[in-house]
Amino acid sequence: MTIKTKLALGFTLATLVVFLCCLLSIYIARDHCSLEQFHKALYWTFSVALLLLAVGGYLLARIALSPISRLSDEMEEISAESIEKRLPVRGQDDEVDELATAFNALLERLERSFTSQKMFVSNVSHELRTPLATVIGSLDLALQRSRTEEHYRRVMQVALDDAWQMSRLIDELLDLAKADYTLEQVQREEIRLDELLIDVRESLLRAYPDYHIELLFGTDNTDDDTSITVRGNLYLLRIAFSNLIENNCKYSSNHTSFVQISSWEEWCIIRFTDNGIGMTEEEEQSLFRLFYRGEEARQAEGYGIGMTLVQKIVLMHQGEITVLSEKGEGTTFLLRLRHV
Repeated sequence: MTIKTKLALGFTLATLVVFLCCLLSIYIARDHCSLEQFHKALYWTFSVALLLLAVGGYLLARIALSPISRLSDEMEEISAESIEKRLPVRGQDDEVDELATAFNALLERLERSFTSQKMFVSNVSHELRTPLATVIGSLDLALQRSRTEEHYRRVMQVALDDAWQMSRLIDELLDLAKADYTLEQVQREEIRLDELLIDVRESLLRAYPDYHIELLFGTDNTDDDTSITVRGNLYLLRIAFSNLIENNCKYSSNHTSFVQISSWEEWCIIRFTDNGIGMTEEEEQSLFRLFYRGEEARQAEGYGIGMTLVQKIVLMHQGEITVLSEKGEGTTFLLRLRHV
């Protein structure tokens, strides 16, 4: 029974009792008192009845709302250090239980967010600590005594490589932050995906000449440009496509990615396929987790940010991404975006 129902029944019952008491008093006073005494009795009867009704209503409301007071006390004991605590649910199926359940769900989301932030800070610190330690160690060793010009060049090259490594990590973290925006918060335009994929392919081949990227364009409506045109953010979609193609090439022995674009109903479908090392079922389930890297994936350069970034970008564009992989056979990323 809800609190509103309890209060309504309580007030109805109290009012009925007071009303009956008033009627009884009036009935008794009418037969045994004069008119003036009857008026006085009626006045005092109603005064006492109203007083009793007010006191009864106050006590009834206090009893009915006491669980909320206890709930408030429980809430005050919860802080960032004790966010794992939860409010008790009494099983009464009333407003208090609804409030406790909703608040517990909020605490659950906050706890996951706090845990994610702690892991994020820990992982970023770990990723930055290694190249920084290398730079500091190399420079400190070089300054301890005079070195040859060749040695100084080697030290500067190591420091430069590690600086680029940290710069790339920071860029990926900034892109990850941008991917947390909503689509309404970023600049949007109509983008032909075939042209974007050609542009991404050229950029990657300039950076990695040993990559092999095969583009296969096979839409059902080849004369209809809208079937391969989406409305989105060019910068973020470029990052998503680059990461998927890079992932194919990095984890295949011949550094090859097969990219196929097609359309079906309201969807534009892009497949990114390789014939590389593949993934286990456990690795597939953890693939989009921030900073996750499989055991064999650790052989390649990276921070475990790319796939998380891809998923965030796809979801921002109200799209879908799935992965199909067989250990030792290769991996296919299936991406679906709504065309205009």
